[in-house]
Amino acid sequence: MKKIAIFCPNLLANGTNKVALSQAQVIQEAGHEVHLFIFNKGGDFNPPDNVTIHYVFDDKKWSLKKQQKILQLKVREQEKLTGKFSLYLSNSTDCDIIVSGCDFDPCYYFCHCALKQELLMELKRGPVHFFRRWKKAKALIGKNIITVSNGITQELENTAWLKPKSVQTIYNPFNIKEIIEKSQVNIADIPSEPYIIHIGRITRQKRLDILFQAFKLMPNAPKLVLLTNRPKRALKLASKYGVADRIITPGFQANPYAWIAQAQMMLLSSDFEGFGMVLVEALICNTPVVSTDCPHGPNEILTGELSHYLVPPRDPAKLAEKALYCLASLPKVDQADIIEKVKGDYIAKQYLSLCKK
Repeated sequence: MKKIAIFCPNLLANGTNKVALSQAQVIQEAGHEVHLFIFNKGGDFNPPDNVTIHYVFDDKKWSLKKQQKILQLKVREQEKLTGKFSLYLSNSTDCDIIVSGCDFDPCYYFCHCALKQELLMELKRGPVHFFRRWKKAKALIGKNIITVSNGITQELENTAWLKPKSVQTIYNPFNIKEIIEKSQVNIADIPSEPYIIHIGRITRQKRLDILFQAFKLMPNAPKLVLLTNRPKRALKLASKYGVADRIITPGFQANPYAWIAQAQMMLLSSDFEGFGMVLVEALICNTPVVSTDCPHGPNEILTGELSHYLVPPRDPAKLAEKALYCLASLPKVDQADIIEKVKGDYIAKQYLSLCKK
């Protein structure tokens, strides 16, 4: 039995934290001992059962060096009790900058994002935003990196300043059985009328402006359910494009799968992604998807016949056209090739192959 340490910043509802918890779950279910080091308390998610939880920091604003010292001490104290960890996994930019100052080995750093795209986006916002993101990105220099899509792997291999020790792709793990079970749960708040669904944080990357422009070009389409972290802001933006009266914003949902499963279709309008977890979740729930063919992930998920439902980024007319085509003749998606590639037990084996012998 291997002992695995996974670092996660908090339990707030976002894709990166969700992946960290999924990693813990699939490795634990494979029969190994998982310790989840959560840097700060608070958030919406519940950690998986039978995984040992360690909260690392309190509410004090420690310096970076102090945080690194505290983390290393916390991990070493645990190792004295249960034995040395065979593998350390750092799961976010907020973790990377701290973990990179410790001497954990073997340690792998997950890159969940299109790093180049994020740096360019922050540069457009101004030098302060860019410097904050660049400071975190530098933590990956010379490290063992795991990306969540082949597109990111190719990007990082061609990033001269990064000089990674290694780069490889391991797709995010999905507990398919659990997703299907949750998708069948009856939730009273789910609309009885037909609807389309979009899931994502309110960020420029997700391009809700493109989504709403496309939706305006679909006046006879079903209503649009938005599962987002900032519903009021989403409605304000929808008002700008004259579609607020056709938008449903129920806020954060602990079980999004039931909402996905009853939707006629999912729409993704992003400028870039790291992988596009919601697309896979939709396919598992047997819900068709129309997505921008953005870097990176969607074209690795929507393959074969499903590649016809990819459209150019920043083109609301094409997004609307393909969405209406999809609604008129809903494609079968339950046999999508990607589903076999993201099964939890399969991904767990790939993680465990990284362990120190």
